[in-house]
Amino acid sequence: MKTPKQTSAAVKSFDIKRLKALVYKETLQAWRDPSTLLIAFILPVVLLFLFAYAVSLDVKHVRMGVVVESPSAAAQDLAHAFAKTRFLDVQFAHDRRELADQLVTGALRGYVVIPQDFEQRLTLQGKEPLVQVITDGSFPNTANYVHSYSQGVLQVWSQAQGFDLPVPAVVLEPRYWFNPELESRRALIPGAIAIVMTIIGTMLTALVVAREWERGTMEAVMSTPASVAEILMGKLFPYFILGMLATLGAAALAVFVFDVPLRGSLGALLLLSAVFMVPALGQGLLISSLARNQFLAAQIALFTGFLPSFMLSGFLYEISAMPAPIRAITHVIPARYFVEALKTVFLAGDIWPVFLRNLVAMAGIGVLFFILAKKATKKNLQ
Repeated sequence: MKTPKQTSAAVKSFDIKRLKALVYKETLQAWRDPSTLLIAFILPVVLLFLFAYAVSLDVKHVRMGVVVESPSAAAQDLAHAFAKTRFLDVQFAHDRRELADQLVTGALRGYVVIPQDFEQRLTLQGKEPLVQVITDGSFPNTANYVHSYSQGVLQVWSQAQGFDLPVPAVVLEPRYWFNPELESRRALIPGAIAIVMTIIGTMLTALVVAREWERGTMEAVMSTPASVAEILMGKLFPYFILGMLATLGAAALAVFVFDVPLRGSLGALLLLSAVFMVPALGQGLLISSLARNQFLAAQIALFTGFLPSFMLSGFLYEISAMPAPIRAITHVIPARYFVEALKTVFLAGDIWPVFLRNLVAMAGIGVLFFILAKKATKKNLQ
């Protein structure tokens, strides 16, 4: 006859057959749940299309006015030079008062004034500014673009006309690595994949496990001889596979639909994704262990998983530009390391020194989440 100590040891021992049974049960449950399949396969496609086409950092077709006060041929030619650029949607006027109200209402982002004495200013060879540029400062980035585009159009036009404007002592010819066309889509899509993986790993896991606590089926699983480790692994393995399949689908969309180059290897991409799923799943499991109803689990996952990944991972905003306390917080956001690694593997290639430091950070955070989740999930056999 077994002693209580021997029985307890038998219950706690790891059994691969029990694990397979739990994985099979969870796989069937996930397959039969339409909401799980919707989050895993449909939501990533929708989000990637939104980030590719609705969210753009490219400034094109800026609404801009050109006030032509001078009747000279040179002023008219410069005005047409503004109309030829593909970055500006130009509206012409002969009096700046016609455009001032449109700038106030937001119909225009700025306007250029070609003054009446434009030809006289040309003869001064740069001693007087040739044009006046007025921009809407409530959109700082767009205001800078309007000013830069205006200066560029003026510089190119003056060189084509043979006017001797002041030439800077040092002429810079910029060269952009990894994204020569400066397409924001190529930088956003890899980060969007990290956001999608966060949703699948953290929110889906938190909701699914919390749902079982609500329905009381988790207590039934807890009453079986399976150990806590077996139960946790059986719960998470199907969602790990779903996350990896979603990664492959998102990568295929990025390369073949959104024209984002994959300069690194597919193996490196899968390795990075697999390691990122560890903290994502661990965080979702921890949330579900602490909040045993779906609504609360969804709210916690939103505020601790999705929003920090969206705002503090470097996906949209440069981490180096954030205040020091916020930069410190980003070090515990797993998506921070995944976004950097994804941008590297897509745009630069297999840079393993970058990969290794990110892999170590993601694995460390994941292990911490799983330790906390295991402690929060109490095995009660009474």
